[in-house]
Amino acid sequence: MTNGRKNSLKQSSAWILFVSLLLITSNLRANYNSDYYFYNSLTAFQDTSKVPKSDTIPQRKDSLITKTDTFSIRMSKDSLDAPVNYAASDSMVMEVKTKKIILYSKASVKQKDMELTADSIELDQPSNMVIAVFRRDSTGKMIGRPKMVQADTKMESDLIRYNFKTQRGLTKSTTTAQGEMFVHGETIKKINETDYYALRGQMTTCNLDTPHFAFRTKKMKLVNKKLAVSGPIHPEFEGVPVPIYLPFGFFPISQGRHSGLLPPQFAASEQFGIGLEGLGYYKVLNDNFDVTLRTNIYSYGGYNVYLSPTYRKRYRYNGSMNLSFQNTRILSNTAKQEYTTSQTFNINWSHSVDSRARPGTSFSANVNAGSTKYNQYVANNPTLNFQNQLSSSISYQKNWDNKFNLTLSANHSQNNVSTLINMSLPTAAFTVNTFYPFQPKEMIGSPKWYQKLGIGLNTNFANQISVYERDFNVSKILDTMQWGAQHNIPIQLSLPPLGPIQIAPGISYSEKWYSRKIVKAFNPGKNKVDTLTAQNGFFQARDISFSVGMNTALFGKFDRFGKNSKFEAIRHVVRPNISLSYKPDLAAKDWYDFVVDSTGRTIRASHYEGSIYGPFSEGVFGGIGFGIDNNIEAKIRSKKDTANGGIKKIRLIDGFGFNSSYNLVADSFKLAPFSLYARSTLFEKINITAGAVLDPYQVDSSGYRMDKYMWSGGGGFKPGRITSGSVSISTTFQSKPKDEKKAKEQEDAEKDLGLPPLTLEEQQAQLEYARRNPSEFADFNIPWSVNLSFSYNFSRQFRPDYKGWETVSNASINVNGDFNLTPRWKMGASSYYDFKSSSIQSLTLSLSREMHCWQMSINVTPVGLYRTFNITINPKSGLLRDLKINRTRFFYGQ
Repeated sequence: MTNGRKNSLKQSSAWILFVSLLLITSNLRANYNSDYYFYNSLTAFQDTSKVPKSDTIPQRKDSLITKTDTFSIRMSKDSLDAPVNYAASDSMVMEVKTKKIILYSKASVKQKDMELTADSIELDQPSNMVIAVFRRDSTGKMIGRPKMVQADTKMESDLIRYNFKTQRGLTKSTTTAQGEMFVHGETIKKINETDYYALRGQMTTCNLDTPHFAFRTKKMKLVNKKLAVSGPIHPEFEGVPVPIYLPFGFFPISQGRHSGLLPPQFAASEQFGIGLEGLGYYKVLNDNFDVTLRTNIYSYGGYNVYLSPTYRKRYRYNGSMNLSFQNTRILSNTAKQEYTTSQTFNINWSHSVDSRARPGTSFSANVNAGSTKYNQYVANNPTLNFQNQLSSSISYQKNWDNKFNLTLSANHSQNNVSTLINMSLPTAAFTVNTFYPFQPKEMIGSPKWYQKLGIGLNTNFANQISVYERDFNVSKILDTMQWGAQHNIPIQLSLPPLGPIQIAPGISYSEKWYSRKIVKAFNPGKNKVDTLTAQNGFFQARDISFSVGMNTALFGKFDRFGKNSKFEAIRHVVRPNISLSYKPDLAAKDWYDFVVDSTGRTIRASHYEGSIYGPFSEGVFGGIGFGIDNNIEAKIRSKKDTANGGIKKIRLIDGFGFNSSYNLVADSFKLAPFSLYARSTLFEKINITAGAVLDPYQVDSSGYRMDKYMWSGGGGFKPGRITSGSVSISTTFQSKPKDEKKAKEQEDAEKDLGLPPLTLEEQQAQLEYARRNPSEFADFNIPWSVNLSFSYNFSRQFRPDYKGWETVSNASINVNGDFNLTPRWKMGASSYYDFKSSSIQSLTLSLSREMHCWQMSINVTPVGLYRTFNITINPKSGLLRDLKINRTRFFYGQ
C-alpha cells in the first residue's frame, strides 16, 4: 500500500472517471460522513419494499382477521452481519472491480463494538480484511499509529490486519492493556474474540514506551481479562536482563474477586524469632460471601491465626467479622524463665442494614472484644498497642409512624489496664414522641394556648455485669449483676411570644428503679470505709420539678470602619436565658451521713451510689437558673472572592458563655458553680474548644467547701476557684497541590467509583494500615502538610480512701506531617508526647521514594512498645503488589 494521493488530476480523462464514479455511488453518502453503511454491492441497492404478501387466513366479515406477512430477501453469502461505519479527513478511494476502499488521513472504521483508527485503512470486501498502517512525516515522526478498541481491550500496533467475519487478525509491534497489565509483543495473533498468541513478548505494569521493568518471554498466550501463560520467562530492569529464569509464567489478570493463595511477608525479631506473616488463602464462596484466612508463624513456636469472613446483600445488609487467636511465645526479659507464653483472642464484628431494606426498622452491630492483653502482643502497630479501651454495641431499633420508638441493645466495655469488664445486656429504651392531647386533627385558625400542651414518655431499662477478667465465671457474674430502670414524663407548653421573649413552662416527673441498696460506714479497726450491707431487692425513687423558662436574643453591630479597613462590620449576638424552677426533696430518705476518717468528719452519700442510673440529688430547690451565650461574627472585604460584592462572612468566636443557678430556699451553698465554655475556629484553620467549672465558695485546709464566697473576707475580688477544666486545640496546615487539575481529577475519580460506604471496622482497618505504613500513602502532589493536636484536662477529685482531695491532670500532644525532600523523595513523622510521664510514647518516621511504576517505603518506629524497622520495594500495581522486596525487624519491650 502507498500513501500517494489518488485525487491529484492531471488529465482530462480523469474527469470522466470521476463522473462515472459519482454516478455509481450516487446512493452513497460522502466519505466525510461517518454514518455510511457498507454492504455487498449485489445487495446494497436492492429494493425490499416491493415484496409479495400472502394472507394465511381468508377474510370474513363476521370474524376477526389475522394476517401473516412473509418477506423473502436474498442475501449475498459474503455479506457482513453488521454495518460498517467509516470516515477519513483527506480522501477516500473506491476500487469497484476489486471491491476495495482506501481511507487516507485520520481514517476510522467502526463495526459492532470494534473501532479502528489509523493514518490509512484499506477495506477489502471479498476477503473481509482490514489493513491499517501509519506513515512518517519529513522529520521521521510517526503519524497515525493504528489503534484498535474492542469491548474493554485496547491495542496499539505498527500494522494491523483484521478479518471482520472470523474475528481473527495479525499485528506487528503491538502494545495492549489487560487490566493493570501492559503486554508488548513483536507479533500478536488473534485467533478468536478472547484468545491471543504473542511472539517475543514482555509483560509489565509500567505504562511507558520503554518500561522500567518487564518480564520477557519468547512465546505467550493471553485469554482476554482472565490470564496470561508463557514459556520460560525472566525479569529485566531498565532493559538489563536479570539472570533468574523460570520454566513458565502464570499471570492472573481476571477482574473482580477470585480465590487464591495470599503470599507471606518475611519478618525477624529478637523476641519472636524469624517469621512469615500474612500467609493464607482467600476464598470466594458466592456473590454474597467470602472468607480470608491468614496466619503468622514464628520460629520460637508462636503463631497467630486470623479468620475474616465478609458478607453482603445489595440493598439489604453487609458486614464483616474478624476472629483472631494469638499463641504468643517470646523470649523473657527475666532469668526465671526462658520464654513468656500467652494465649489471647479477639473478636471483631461489624454489621449494618440498608435503611431501604425495612423502613422503620434497623439493626447494627459493632463488636470489639477479647483478651485484655491481646493488643499488647500485636506486632508493628504502635497505635493498637496503646489502645487500652475496648467497646462493643449491638442494637435493634423499631419505629411506629414516628410516634413510638423501641431500641434494644447490648453493650460491652473493658479496660486493658485494670482488666475490668462491663457488660450491659439487655438494654431497652422505649420513647413516646411528644403528642398534643388537646389539639384537634384538623386545625382551624390560630391554635389556642392549651392546644400546645405536649406530653412525652422516656423509659429505659438496663442490666449490667461488672467483673474482672481473672474472675470471669458464672458465680462472679451472678454476684455482680444488677439491673435498673428509669422513667421520665416531660410535660411542656409553648406559649405565644411576648414580643422578642419566648416563654416555655414545663413539668417533669421521673422515677428510678433499683435492684440494690448499700450502706457504708467507717471501720476503725482497718481505718477505712467499708460497705456494711448490700441489700438486693426492688427499690424505687422519685423526683418531680416545675419550671418556666424565658429566652431572647440581642444583636449589636459595629460598622464604623475606614474605607481602607479589611473589616466591613462586626456583629455580636447575645442570647440570655433565665428560668424559674422548683423541685421538692423527694430523695431525702435515700441519703445519709457516714464517717470517713478517725477525726469524725462525715460526708453525705446515697444508698444508690454506683447504680446504673445513679441517685437523684437531695435537697429542695426553688430558685433561678441563668446563663448567657455569645457569638461574634465579622464581615471582611475579600480581594480573591468577588461573590456577594466581595464581602465574606467569618466567625471570630463560635460561642462563649456560662450557666449557673441560685437556690432561694436552700439554707447554705445557694449559688451553684459556674459552667464556663468557649469554642472557636481561628482563621478557619485552628479549632479551639475549652471549658471549666468555677466554684464560688472557699475551702478549708483539708479541701472541703465552706459556706463562704471567695470574694468575701477581703483580699480583693476573687470570682471563685476553678475545680476542673479542659482545652483542646487542633489544626491542619498543608501547601497547595503542585498540580491542582490532577488533584481535582483524583477527587472526582474517587467519587465516580461508586463504592458502598465502608463499615466502621473497614475504616479502622484501613486507618491502622495507613498508620503502620505511612510512606505507602505519600502524596507527592502535596509538597508539605502538618497536623497538630493538643489536649489538656484536670479536675479536683475526692481520694479513693476518702482522705482529702487531689488534682488529677493529663496533657498530651500529637504531631504528624510530611514534606517533599525532592520531587521524588518524601519524608514524614508521627509522634505522641505525654506530659504527665514527660516522655515520648510513640514515634514513627517514614521515607518514601517515587519510582513511577514502583515505590520504596521505609518505616522506622524507634520509640514505643514495639520498636520496628521496615523497608519495602514493590510495584504500585495491585496485580504485582506481592512481588516485593521486604525486610522487617521489630523488638518487643515488656
